[in-house]
Amino acid sequence: MARILYGVHGSQHGHAIRALTLARRFSEHEFLFVTSEEAAGILRAHYPVEIALNPGTRYKNYSLDLIETVKLGAKTLIQRESELTRLSKVIERFKPDVCLSDYEYFVPIAAKRAGIPCLSLDHQHVITLCEHQLPGSVWWDLTSTSFSVNRLFSNSTAHLIISFYQPPLKPGPQRAISPPIHREKVFEHEASIGEHILVYQSCSICDNFVPLLKTLGRPVIVYGYGKDETDGNLTFKSFSEDGLLRDMASANFVICGGGHTLMSEALYYGKPIISLPVRGAFEQWLNAHYLQKLGYGLHLDMHHLDESAVAGFESQVEACRERVRAVDFRGNEFAFMQVESFIRAGRLPDVANP
Repeated sequence: MARILYGVHGSQHGHAIRALTLARRFSEHEFLFVTSEEAAGILRAHYPVEIALNPGTRYKNYSLDLIETVKLGAKTLIQRESELTRLSKVIERFKPDVCLSDYEYFVPIAAKRAGIPCLSLDHQHVITLCEHQLPGSVWWDLTSTSFSVNRLFSNSTAHLIISFYQPPLKPGPQRAISPPIHREKVFEHEASIGEHILVYQSCSICDNFVPLLKTLGRPVIVYGYGKDETDGNLTFKSFSEDGLLRDMASANFVICGGGHTLMSEALYYGKPIISLPVRGAFEQWLNAHYLQKLGYGLHLDMHHLDESAVAGFESQVEACRERVRAVDFRGNEFAFMQVESFIRAGRLPDVANP
């Protein structure tokens, strides 16, 4: 049995879901999580949790709220040394054999100071550790986001990138890329092709979004509004993990934001996707960019919705579905093999990427 200190990014629940899935897979080991916000609520129901502030992202009106995001980052940095001192005491008491980090700020730094190997396991490092061919118009977004990822979240001794797209890795030691890790419940639902469109939005939603959905010639099941009611062809449902996965698995196609976790689950079920990334969130833009580039779906702007493009997507759905079905979007086994090696030896194995 190993003792594992696991730092998890506090906002956007996909980080916590991935960490919980991994911890359950390695149930023979002892885990102590370091996290905050939404992730703390998810993880503390199953494992012990230490709270530590984390630089997070704030959204407003379906856009990055830069001021609030910077304020949270500044607050974290102001408390940096006191938090690291507290975490060093946690390490002294818990005595971890290795550390893991899913886009968490403090654990990799504390692990480095204590001489403990730390594996970064997240999606965000696809931005900095992979080669991309991107339009010049996103140069600033790429540069500024890369600076943040490198400056705040790149202190681990090894990196395992989790991504539904597989750009070439930049040369360097102790790095690998894996298809997505899915939570156990994803595998409980069989994929089928129904008539309805599944819509999921976890951020604030623009006023013209619902009127657009009403123009679509299919039933639409909508999650993200926190209500249960029917309005014409729209059926709004309150969040339910099983309900969302069931409706996704049986959908004809999916309309969602640019979050990697839900997009990966939809692709695993073989669903074409219309992606509407949050403005200013470069990682989401990159996900939607690769989605369209690889022929898996359509990249649109929520603030400038193109009704003809949404309606015209129907003619592309079957071709997209064929391309999606040709790819294996399940990376659990490969990723777990990488993590198991790291827990055992403190380093990733010398195994080619899938």
